[in-house]
Amino acid sequence: MKKILCIDSNHDVLHETLINAGFHCDLFWNKSKEELLQLLPNYEGAVIRSKFKFTKDVLDSAINLKCIGRVGAGMENIDVEYAKSKGITCVSAPEGNRDAVGEHALGMLLMLLNNLKRGDSEVRQGIWKRAENRGYEIAGRTIGIIGYGNMGSAFAKRLQGFDCEILVYDKYKTGFGNEFIKESSLYEIYEKADIVSIHLPLTEETNYYINDDFISFFKKNIYVINTARGKCLHTADLVKHMETGKVIGACLDVLEYESVSFENIDTTTLPEPMRYLLKSDRVILTPHIAGWTHESNYKMSKIIAEKMIKVLK
Repeated sequence: MKKILCIDSNHDVLHETLINAGFHCDLFWNKSKEELLQLLPNYEGAVIRSKFKFTKDVLDSAINLKCIGRVGAGMENIDVEYAKSKGITCVSAPEGNRDAVGEHALGMLLMLLNNLKRGDSEVRQGIWKRAENRGYEIAGRTIGIIGYGNMGSAFAKRLQGFDCEILVYDKYKTGFGNEFIKESSLYEIYEKADIVSIHLPLTEETNYYINDDFISFFKKNIYVINTARGKCLHTADLVKHMETGKVIGACLDVLEYESVSFENIDTTTLPEPMRYLLKSDRVILTPHIAGWTHESNYKMSKIIAEKMIKVLK
């Protein structure tokens, strides 16, 4: 019986599906890294979320490993190329949380444009301001989407009923335009976009993708949405342009200052740019939950189990 090590907690459907397919699963969610390194050589499969990294030295110690399942979309915690060189297949589940991310990005944008956060807070305090909380419509605006994988396409799909122009740029894809979206260049997005949303994995190429230069290229003042990874956006540069008015507002589900496991930010050494974001009513912040609905929790776990079964059978 092939053994699978579950390093992070997930929906029960994951290990139940694996067990029903004839695999043995050990749910060692609370083991230390040192303990896990001792255990790994005994397993053909491993399941992670975000807290554990499969670096070269870890992969070298996992002598029987054939498959790593990442319950989520991003693979930055795995040295995927080195794993491939050792015959280890790495699978993720972006299909499982793309709907959640698309809906969340749209929800944050609507909340920001319509002053819902501020308006709700004021009404609860007995403050009734109508003209001051007048919002803006998505209709008639141009939205630039950078990255047209599972997440970017899900966001574009949810924008299709808003009578807006949707421009999409993906460095590695072509031929995806349709009646609702226009396959675009970065230059065209810089020229026309009122709102820009990135949907990119975190790599050396995309680290601080949204930075001073990137924002300066836009012809108009813009809104920025980031539901990708915190380090895809340089916070100090964003704040700089918020102070000048170049960035009108921002929707951030992910933060540059998150811990590795995405479970908190270090409030003991809070950087000044983060303090600015916390004080600003032009910023909507959520704790890395765009892809973390009850439905996506189930779907991602089920998808990973099914993919791992295909690999290990």
